[in-house]
Formats: sequence, structure tokens, C-alpha cells
Amino acid sequence: MKKVLCFVLSALILVSSVSVALAAESDDALKFAVASDLHYNVPEEELTASGEIDDEIYWYANRRAAMENESGWIIDEFLNQCAEDDNIEFVLISGDLADNGKSIAQEHLDVAAKFKEFEEKTGKQIYVTVGNHDAGLDCATTMDDFKRIYHDFGYAEALTVVEDNCSYTANLGDKYRLISLDSCDPDKSTGDGMSAEKMDWVRKQAQQAKKDGRHPVLMMHHNLLDHMPVQSIFSKDFIVQFHYSTADLFANWGIKLVFTGHEHCSDAATYTSTIGNVIYDFATTSLTMYPLQYRYFEITDDEIKYEAKTVDKLDTEALSAAVRGYSQEQLDLMNAGLNAYSKGFLKAGVQWRLTRSLKMEQMGIAEDSIFYDLVNTAVGGLRKILEQPLYGEGGIQQLAAEYNIEIPDSSYKTGWDVALELVAAHYEGSESFDFNTTEVTIFLRLVALVLRDDLATLADEVFFEAANEIFKNFGTDSFITDITKLATKVLGGVTPVEYLLLAIVSPLVYSFAVDHDGVDDNNGILPGYGTVNAESNVSNVFDRIIGIFNDITVYFINFVNIIWNMIF
Repeated sequence: MKKVLCFVLSALILVSSVSVALAAESDDALKFAVASDLHYNVPEEELTASGEIDDEIYWYANRRAAMENESGWIIDEFLNQCAEDDNIEFVLISGDLADNGKSIAQEHLDVAAKFKEFEEKTGKQIYVTVGNHDAGLDCATTMDDFKRIYHDFGYAEALTVVEDNCSYTANLGDKYRLISLDSCDPDKSTGDGMSAEKMDWVRKQAQQAKKDGRHPVLMMHHNLLDHMPVQSIFSKDFIVQFHYSTADLFANWGIKLVFTGHEHCSDAATYTSTIGNVIYDFATTSLTMYPLQYRYFEITDDEIKYEAKTVDKLDTEALSAAVRGYSQEQLDLMNAGLNAYSKGFLKAGVQWRLTRSLKMEQMGIAEDSIFYDLVNTAVGGLRKILEQPLYGEGGIQQLAAEYNIEIPDSSYKTGWDVALELVAAHYEGSESFDFNTTEVTIFLRLVALVLRDDLATLADEVFFEAANEIFKNFGTDSFITDITKLATKVLGGVTPVEYLLLAIVSPLVYSFAVDHDGVDDNNGILPGYGTVNAESNVSNVFDRIIGIFNDITVYFINFVNIIWNMIF
């Protein structure tokens, strides 16, 4: 009996020892939250309309679709969640702490006071980096002011601080080192300020981290990789210049994780360097606009776990006491679900902004421009088709049928509803739309309808005159005109233009609506820093080659599909 008891006790001790060892190994993980683009605003005394928005709930939405008056209370709730979550050891914030930070220092002082209260209450450290809204030369808030105001949030713990910008380094736990890089141009409102000097500084800090037995983690405001189709063309001020070359260097310097903001979308992108090192750029959406998200990370040598977390409530009593003008219905909707409320706010703001943009004066195209008639007709047609009811008598579905375009039935009321749903999905990340979904099908067919209904009304000479002006720059105007006119005679009307534009647009819509890079934007597990070796690098290179081939195949198939369907 004694032997049995001894055996049982020994087994229990062994199991307990293994459990303790496993717990210790688990506790070795680095656990933290990442937020970005807080865009704090000093709240108004009373709600005012930012534009002409005809909506009884969201009439006060703004062109950036940011919840400005609510921003302080959203930040408070975010900090409360971080304080109550025992797993979160510290917080990273990748820039744009204040919305008007360059001109209104009080906004920074308010944010710093919130951070100070959080740190004193929890003992958890906040690390910040500067954003394009935060500081600059000849501004009310200079870079020195920024470092002074946020001294306790990274700079006090810094190992190195750059004198002429806001970059610094600091240790994170026992194995990692944060490289907080000032990616901003102090003279520009949005563009990046990357330079050879900054790149060399990052290289030296990454090398020093490795010498000290630490893995380098980088945080900056501007995106390192594309987080929307060809972002470096359509949204070039939000991504660093020469981004692939920069990503290649960062990856080969041992940086695997980069935290960015600026684009206001929740998106994870990956790049494999020429020698097989993989780097991940986690762009985190603005905390104070839909979807009100931040990220939670757990990092060990073996893996990087991450998940998206949401702020879904705020103190509406304090909000309505400080800001007059909220209706009870607005407050009730916020209390029912702040995330859903912010989605409606986003859609109202984006629609207002795009509607204003779809005007010739906003586009800067003069009436005497060679492109005026062409663009004016297309833009006018687009506005009409987006605003008109999709279904019913005289609706878009009926109009499209006249051109043999089938608009599938759905619960959407207008083209705007469809377009804004795709935009909201981009901000939220982990886009799940593809060409078989109702949303993408309707959107592409609305584009086809715009081309058929509006460009077909243009006289041939208007289109060809504009086309000639473009091709003249390449010295090919005569040849292109002859070929295009021949195609027009054979295929009829404006169809060659329609085929070409749809074939170009469809892959862009696919990239915008479908997340297909193999890295989930919001929740996932990735290989950790400790998994990097020669074998993994060779495998990464082959995976990258296969990925490029797959992308080309997808775009080619979509291109051919559009052409085939339109002709036959």
C-alpha cells in the first residue's frame, strides 16, 4: 500500500512539475496591445453639422468618418479594457495621437493625461510613436514638444533617442527591442520622411539588438507594405517610398514584425526578402472610427499569436453631459452597440466625402480641358447610378436590363449601399468578398452600366480626341486611333473601351474586396522570431514564387473572364 501511495505521490509531483514548467514557458510570452490613430479631439460644446448629410442619426458625420466628439471617451474605454485585461503587459500606439496635434497642443496634453492616469493605475507601460498629425517644423507642437509631452511614454525608458526627430529604442521584456521610427516628414502634411540617415539608424539599432541577444520589433506611422490595391500609386502618401526595397532591407536586418497605422484599415501584409526572410506589416485601423479596433499580441520564440479586439461601448452619460445636441435615439443606439453605430457613421461620412469629390471643380478639371466632356459624362453617370434606387419601377435593375446587364436581387437599396459595404469591409479587415458574392457582382455590373449608358452617349470624336491627347505623349496617337476605330467598327459602339476598363477594374476590385495573401488581417498565428533558419528561408523563397504565380494567374483569369463574358 505504501508503494502504491509513493507511486501516486511521485506521479502527482511529476505532473505538477511539468504543469509548472509549462506555465512558466507560457508566461515567457510577450503580451501587449497595439492601437493606432487615436485622433483625439477636444470635444465641442454642442454638436454641429460638418456637411450636408441628410440623415436623422448621422447628420453630424464628417468627411474623415472619424468620431471626433466621442474620441476621448472611446480612448478611455480602450485604456479601461487594457487595464482590466491581465494578459496585456504594455501598449504600443503607432502615431496620430491627436487629430489637430500640430496646431492644438491641448489635445496632446489631454491624451498624455489619460496615459499618465493609466500607467499610474495599472503599472503598465505605454510606448508611442509620432504621426503626421502630431508634430512638425514651424508648428505649435514641435518635435521637441512632442518628446517632452510624451516623455513618460517611451522616451524615459529609451536606450537611444534621435536628436533631430522623434525616433527612439526601448527594451520590451527580456528578448525584444522596440525600434520606434519617426517616418514622418516634418514639412509635409501626410507624406513620409524616410531618408538614408533614418534607414542607417534602423540598421544600426537592429544590429545592436541582435548583439544584445534581442529580436528587433519596429513601429512607425507610415505603412511599409501595400494594404490596398497598388497603394503606392493611389495612396502614395500613406506608404513609405521604395517600400519593397525598404521591406527587403528591414527583413534582412532581422526585423520580422512592423506595426503601422495612417491608412486607417485593419490589414496584415507580408513580404519575403530576396534571401527568404519574412516580414509582416500590421496596419492597425484608427481607434476612433469604424471598426473601433485594436490588436492583442502574444509572442514567443516559436509563434506570433494575434487577435482583433473591439471597443463596443462608451460612457454616454458623460458624453451627453459634456456635448449638447445628442438625441436620445443616438445615445440609445450607441448603448445598444457602439461598433454598429460607428459603421453607420462611417458610411455617412464616406458617402458625403465621395459625393463632394465626384464634381468637376473638386477634381480640378477645367471646362476647356480636353478631358472635360469625357470625365464629366462618366462622373455624372456614376453619381446618378449610385443614387438611384436599385430595384422597382424605373430602378437601376430595369435600366441595366436594357443593356443586357443583370443586376441580381438583394437587400441593398442603392448602389451607394453596395459600395459602402465594400469600403467598410476594407476598414474592418479579413475581407470575405469574391467575384461570386452579391456585393462584388452588383458593383462590377454597375461599372459596366456606367460605361454602356454614359460613354455610349459621347460622340466618337470626344472619346478619340481625349484618347489621342493621352497617346500623343507616347508618340503612338495615330496608330492607337486607327486600331481603336477599327475595333469600334467591328464590335460596335463603345464596347472596346468597356472591355478594357472592366478588365482593368475587376482585378483591383478583387484585390480590394478579397483578402488572399495567406495572412489573416485580424486573427492568426505566424512563425516566431526563433523559427528563422536557412531551411525556412529556402522554403519561404519557393512559397513566394508560387504566390506570385498564383496572383498572376488569378488576375489573368479574371481579365479573360470579363472579356469573354462581355463578347459572348
